[in-house]
Amino acid sequence: MKLMRVGEIGQEKPAMLDADGKIRDLSGHVSDIAGASISPEGLAKLAAIDPKTLPELQPGRIGACVAGTGKFICIGLNFSDHAAETGAAVPPEPVIFMKATSAIIGPNDNVLIPRGSEKTDWEVELGVVIGKTAKYVSEADALDYVAGYCVSHDVSERAFQTERAGQWTKGKSCDTFGPIGPWLVTKDEIADPQNLGMWLKVNGETMQNGSSKTMVYGVAFVVSYLSQFMSLHPGDVISTGTPPGVGMGMKPPRFLRAGDVVQLGIEGLGTQKQTFQADF
Repeated sequence: MKLMRVGEIGQEKPAMLDADGKIRDLSGHVSDIAGASISPEGLAKLAAIDPKTLPELQPGRIGACVAGTGKFICIGLNFSDHAAETGAAVPPEPVIFMKATSAIIGPNDNVLIPRGSEKTDWEVELGVVIGKTAKYVSEADALDYVAGYCVSHDVSERAFQTERAGQWTKGKSCDTFGPIGPWLVTKDEIADPQNLGMWLKVNGETMQNGSSKTMVYGVAFVVSYLSQFMSLHPGDVISTGTPPGVGMGMKPPRFLRAGDVVQLGIEGLGTQKQTFQADF
């Protein structure tokens, strides 16, 4: 299934995309794409619904593909070829940082370049959405706790992230720096999360063209690893790292300016498109 949320900010309706690309209203069955509705039991109930019996919704703004996210966890330097382009060593364990949930927006919403920013950068990433509580889970069982996958854009301000004292979080958590969606694609539709093409364009020019197969730590390992340190809850999102081609890795580096348009996508998970504008 491809689950989504459609409507203006704060008024999104839960929906699914049918086989013909029509948006079907799920609000008669669930209150939102969140919590119990994305548990294994909840997803089984939604899968049993004939989409043709659901009211059709007209296309409009697409919201973040999951609501009620308690944790937005990111994995840094998780692609061997991306680590190489930034001059960093592949870490001996996953690098974990948090992205504020207040950064979450819809996949096609405008992104705000924060005040004082000179180094706003792009990163297409595979997002993993948790479907049931995971604590101390094994790698072998880890995917049982995943509801599905989505496109995640880990927008980053590199000067805030790396040139000022402290941790990476402040360069990752600016308002609008977390577009997710357009869909939460349930895991049954993705045969192998470690073999998905990933791409990103800036103003029509391809910047990133990679694959999840070059991830250092795969989805199952990351879910298991994180669950050793904290419980993962339904609706939590894990952004698993980016392939090469980010602005900071270019020679000379290239960063985003107001008016730039970024398009990105992942095989089987849909596409995003954002216009960047100054946050006055």
